Amino acid sequence: MGEDSKQDGREGGALETLSERRCHGGVQGIYQHRSRATGTTMRLSVFVPPQAARAPVPVLYFLSGLTCSEENFTVKAGAQRYASERGLIIVAPDTSPRGPGVPDDEGWDLGQAASFYLDATRAPWATHFQMESYVVRELPALIERAFPARPGVRGVTGHSMGGHGALTLALRNPGVFTSVSAFAPIAAPTKCPWGHKAFSAYLGDDQARWAEHDASALLRARGPLKGRILVDQGDADGFLEEQLKPELLDAACAEVGQALTLRMQDGYDHSYYFVNTFMGDHVAHHADALL
Repeated sequence: MGEDSKQDGREGGALETLSERRCHGGVQGIYQHRSRATGTTMRLSVFVPPQAARAPVPVLYFLSGLTCSEENFTVKAGAQRYASERGLIIVAPDTSPRGPGVPDDEGWDLGQAASFYLDATRAPWATHFQMESYVVRELPALIERAFPARPGVRGVTGHSMGGHGALTLALRNPGVFTSVSAFAPIAAPTKCPWGHKAFSAYLGDDQARWAEHDASALLRARGPLKGRILVDQGDADGFLEEQLKPELLDAACAEVGQALTLRMQDGYDHSYYFVNTFMGDHVAHHADALL
């Protein structure tokens, strides 16, 4: 994982090291690079486990939620311990493009830190908000050049908006990710206020296009993924009924024969205390599929 390996700029700018620290026998780093997909400088967190010193290892991507950056997951989720035990690289990109000239909104649920992990088609968002292209194509190519990652052996998980991203990107891009899980995902964004606001801004008024970024609708349209999806949801989550709607994902999976483990966790809310509590189970879910 030497410095030379991080300076290949064929997909956007060279990967610049901002910090690297020893962690659970591996290395926790924060990096940035100039992205071709977004046209901005993107930050990301990468944990490399000790096993990667001997041979390339699989990669688990974590997509964070509304208002977050790569930092929330890195310092709050406690994933490094489990990734070190099982031998997985964990990559957590930022939630959206940022910086001068990048459009934003006064609300916390649209614009910077609220990309919904799609490629926007409407102005002013379309110029920079190309997060599906970034997460699915540019970022894996970058990681698999710059770090000891096994090419093409990837899982994806996420929290809230990032759980939505994990589910929809896996469903929209078969073969890119081998394993999928989510914490409190926005499971049917075409049927909740967060989704209506974001999709109207990024995609326009055509609700058929919205359905292409809704995990419950995608399952019905495209059929099941290979392997089991793991979803954890707190039953004390304040967003559960209005915004998250896991019961619609459960119904869609049942209709198309998608293997799903949906665990309603007693007393847990939407915070990273919830994510931290069940992170070990999610890392194990992906390690069992990827190793």
